[in-house]
Amino acid sequence: MNIDLLGEYADRAYPLLASLVVPRPIAWVSTLDEEGGVNVAPFSFFNLMGANPPLVVFAPGNRENGAPKDSARNARRTGEFVVNLVDEALAEAMNRTAATLPPGISEAEEFGLATVASELIATPRLRDVPAALECKVHSIQVIGENRMIIGIVHRLYVRDELVDLERMRIVQENYNPVGRMSSPDWYCRTGDRFEMRRPL
Repeated sequence: MNIDLLGEYADRAYPLLASLVVPRPIAWVSTLDEEGGVNVAPFSFFNLMGANPPLVVFAPGNRENGAPKDSARNARRTGEFVVNLVDEALAEAMNRTAATLPPGISEAEEFGLATVASELIATPRLRDVPAALECKVHSIQVIGENRMIIGIVHRLYVRDELVDLERMRIVQENYNPVGRMSSPDWYCRTGDRFEMRRPL
């Protein structure tokens, strides 16, 4: 099939593409609201985009009324955010924070998510995640109705058992993140992996 995503099927671009470009990593983003409450929300339009400097991008859409989501407003105002990574043990908690709560209600408090202070920014990270990326906003790009928040990763927090200290690599066998699959309700586990040596 040849599907015109800018014309006849523009309204289907999200469900089609979000179901094809999978699995996607999940950014469980923490930000601070105006009152200092910890906002926590998951985004699967997210990825690592470079290493020198370390760059991440996440793309929070708008609310149904066209207003920016809390994570976008908070990151713009404070210039910072934390990407908390999600493993199987935290998948249900992450999913709960996708609910739309009234303004001023902290997902961290509402759902009992413990936080830990970051080193360089005021926004805390989630205590129980396998890893967290402490970020400062580099820039925000708006293209049509898309908003891409580009962050520079200043600190990386990782559970001890996930790091091979000799090689400074992540021990893949110990890390089991979940991935986003088809919209609206599908996810995947990442325990079924295989290795292929890159050609020289």
